Amino acid sequence: MNNVPRETIKENPSIEGFSGIKVFDLKDYFLTQENFSIYKDDRTGVHFTYPQPLNDLSRYYESENYISHTDGKKSLFEKIYQIAKQYNLNQKLKLIRETTQGKSILDYGCGAGDFLQHMKLNGFQVMGMEPNDKAREISQSKIGKDYVVNCELKEINRKFDIITLWHVLEHIPNLNEIVNELKNHLNPNGTLIIAVPNHLSYDASYYGQQWAAYDVPRHLWHFNPESLKSYFNNFGMKIENISPMKLDAFYVSLLSEKYRGNSFPYFKAFCVGLQSNFKASKTGQFSSLIYTIKVKN
Repeated sequence: MNNVPRETIKENPSIEGFSGIKVFDLKDYFLTQENFSIYKDDRTGVHFTYPQPLNDLSRYYESENYISHTDGKKSLFEKIYQIAKQYNLNQKLKLIRETTQGKSILDYGCGAGDFLQHMKLNGFQVMGMEPNDKAREISQSKIGKDYVVNCELKEINRKFDIITLWHVLEHIPNLNEIVNELKNHLNPNGTLIIAVPNHLSYDASYYGQQWAAYDVPRHLWHFNPESLKSYFNNFGMKIENISPMKLDAFYVSLLSEKYRGNSFPYFKAFCVGLQSNFKASKTGQFSSLIYTIKVKN
């Protein structure tokens, strides 16, 4: 479908208990060019994609260009991505060492397994969950077949000191159920670490509907610091620390420039990413943010 039938569009749709008013229309620039809308939840401020094609969601990931599921290093873009990924791995390790004391980690939606491999090499006990067959096989080749699974979270009969979701939360269809399960799988004083795009960043406002981090319909949910705080408050959890992912501004701007049809997007994307990080150094509204979350005492 190139257009969502008008009869499926509701003025105040309700999904997973979220309901509110439309913010704007946009489309899937990455793959199908299909039309979707962004709505804002009245209660939490969380934005959500509508409609959500949950019965057919897998086909929106069926592309060799979906980098998070591969180790591709062929194109210049893939090479840049892999260099940035190694920098981010070191930053994630540093953050975890500074904000937690535990050693057991569950990476929910572990992709190609680079984070788990990095943590294992640095003395952590690791486990990953990954539904994508190709990504799971790559991950298993790095850390062992028994340590990366494809199952329901409720089927795992153990708890962890740290649970991480690196750009995963925004993809989860049954969001409320999974967040509740994540909370239940934390050890006492355990830490939930979540990285998600921030639609209040400068690069988001600059690119508008063509901001690549909206990534509809793969991204079902869209957060900012206040809406995420409000959302997790409903689960008796609080945000203790917020850290930036500064390279994401450049990566997202590069994709956004491609969506705009820029045949040589690198210089422009670099400038927008630089400006976004500069503005965020004063406001805190970086393109992507990492949230350290704990259960309230």
